[in-house]
Amino acid sequence: MPGTLYVVSTPIGNLGDMTPRALEVLKSVDFVAAEDTRVAMKLLGCFGIQKPLVSYFEHNKRARGDVILARIAAGENCALTTDAGTPAISDPGAELVAQCREKGIPVVTVPGACAAVAAFSLAGLRGARFTFEGFLSVSKPSRRAHLQSLVNETRPMIFYEAPHKLRATLADFRDTFGEDRVLFIARELTKLHEESFRTTIGGAIERYEQTEPRGEYVLIVAGGSEPETPPVDAVAAARARVAEGMSPSEAARVTSRETNMPRNAIYKALLEDTEL
Repeated sequence: MPGTLYVVSTPIGNLGDMTPRALEVLKSVDFVAAEDTRVAMKLLGCFGIQKPLVSYFEHNKRARGDVILARIAAGENCALTTDAGTPAISDPGAELVAQCREKGIPVVTVPGACAAVAAFSLAGLRGARFTFEGFLSVSKPSRRAHLQSLVNETRPMIFYEAPHKLRATLADFRDTFGEDRVLFIARELTKLHEESFRTTIGGAIERYEQTEPRGEYVLIVAGGSEPETPPVDAVAAARARVAEGMSPSEAARVTSRETNMPRNAIYKALLEDTEL
């Protein structure tokens, strides 16, 4: 009979946020799969726990995942942890969870701290909807393509960012969303130097021209306005292109370029046609 993979959330800074259940699970499992075994060893040591550790991170996840999977399949129980917060959220642990699901191995969550949710609860942005975007790519073309796909997003967008990339990311935000878009910044959540504030993208750029970024950041970009409804003639032109064999996506793009109407609004109207 196979063992179980426990997805164990750990504190994002304050050790007081470690849950009793997480401690129970860490004490009971046969081994711990950790993003960084040094971080995990230090955390376990704070609670007097000693367990065999297996490193599991972005660059060894495929080979190491097979080893971990074989041990669980043989009956051992494993706790999956990340350096801070909830594993498998913008984290290589998602791959191990997927592998276990594919093999029919039980996966159990042990919930706890999550920086994205913690920051959103501080932002005071009305409404329950948001979109989690995680870390942007270090590749400039990939970063720009990612952000461009969010140009018409109306929900708040949550990003993670490291201090050494913050200034470049803020510049990309300005180029994509404009400098007047509201931005909520939270850094070093639950730690000694925790800080959170509302500003604009332009205001944040000005602030960090004078201040050196420090700590881990959660950035929440306010959503944009709902795209205006395209006029009937723009939708008609797009429909004509679809009738001639063009895909709805391409028809929306071409019509948007000709009419200066939001591509997403035209595309949405075309999709509604297919639902009728």
